[in-house]
Amino acid sequence: MRRFSLLLAALAVVIGVVGGCSTGDDAVAQGDTFEFVSPGGQMVITYPPEQRKPVAELSGPDLITDEPLALGDERFADKVVVINVWGSWCGPCRGEADDLETVYENTKDLGVEFLGIDLRDDRQSAKDFVADRNVGYPSIYDFDGITLAALTTPTSVVPTTVVLDRQHRPAAVFLKAVTAEELDATVRRIAAESPAAAPASSAVEQGAP
Repeated sequence: MRRFSLLLAALAVVIGVVGGCSTGDDAVAQGDTFEFVSPGGQMVITYPPEQRKPVAELSGPDLITDEPLALGDERFADKVVVINVWGSWCGPCRGEADDLETVYENTKDLGVEFLGIDLRDDRQSAKDFVADRNVGYPSIYDFDGITLAALTTPTSVVPTTVVLDRQHRPAAVFLKAVTAEELDATVRRIAAESPAAAPASSAVEQGAP
């Protein structure tokens, strides 16, 4: 039943994003894990530590190797993780690729990792995208949107970038293409947070990073 629900959610994700960027109307953080959509058209959302909730486990095949790849893997443990939802068919994704790679290279020594989610893509085109842009971090190949459905609600946008704190709770969400400057500043701020965790609550705060 859970997998069937995810399949339905994944179908809604695909319908919502294949035609281009689309946004929702509200933001929510409910249940045991975090969900979000664009709150009243906001494109950047930040969450203070006491208001964060963990994301569901994300997993799928590695785009390049087809080996299992998951947020729970050792390489991501205790790391700030920048999750980028992208597709080779997405113009803004092509535009932000160099900025993402720049921030990845400049912040990985701070205990930061990146993880892509390649959505609704021709696999060879996605591999070519990675090779042409010298992307150094891995991506989950998510043609059907199952992985994305576990991360978010079916009304997100492509590209979307979610910055998780070291407990893998969303600290910032960009429902747009990001620039190196804004992402770098956000990642460094979150990487510098105290490792002590504040209790999560159901409240949501909106604002710029």
